[in-house]
Amino acid sequence: MDLTKEALKYLAENTIKPEERVVEIDGSNFVIDENGHYSRVQPKVYNARSPLVMRTLTGLVDYIKSNLERQETTLLLHVERPTEVSLLGLLAEDGTREYLASAQAIVPGFSFNYFLNIEEFNVALQSTFVKNNDREILLKVVGNLKEDNVKTTGDDGVSQAVTIKTGVASAADVKVPNPVTLAPYRTFVEVEQPESKFIFRMQNGPRGAIFEADGGAWRNQAILNIKKYLENQLSDEIKKGKITILA
Repeated sequence: MDLTKEALKYLAENTIKPEERVVEIDGSNFVIDENGHYSRVQPKVYNARSPLVMRTLTGLVDYIKSNLERQETTLLLHVERPTEVSLLGLLAEDGTREYLASAQAIVPGFSFNYFLNIEEFNVALQSTFVKNNDREILLKVVGNLKEDNVKTTGDDGVSQAVTIKTGVASAADVKVPNPVTLAPYRTFVEVEQPESKFIFRMQNGPRGAIFEADGGAWRNQAILNIKKYLENQLSDEIKKGKITILA
């Protein structure tokens, strides 16, 4: 005898109220309508219509620690790129994944690969780059230029020299450093900004430009820095199995 069919037939023939016409088959619940047809009962899930958008990792961490939503469910933190981290739910039966919140960093812009006049270049170095030794060398060069002429000391496309002020009435030719190691603000302020190599070039005007020379490797380092920060801040939630961090 097919017990499943018998159970469905019994429910249909005995005019049981629709909300009571539920039978479990292989771990799933089915409900019977007045015509004897049955359909799977989908678990009730409250999905967010749109994710909460934050601008800092601190805000995202505070939201997770508040335990306002999905307290009994493991959530996923996905470090998608150096400027974005997403908080996701687990995969649902229909193949969807809830998108609960997102941290999207606000980073200052800098015109890489374009020549800027020295005043613009000076301001940009001070406002959009972390202070380090090479940044200070560049600031000393561009901030003390004696004349507009940029002289080429070789034909290899790398070596350049400029005349800078060395005193009240003196000047000296100095070789422009190349390549330089700089750390632009390119990810969340809570984490260490990754350093990378840049090619520094100058033109008559004078104008200066820096060109990225690390093949984008800084992005991987930034993502790892974000993951490390989140692991430190959410260590208790990770131990309790409430959060899984992916990078």
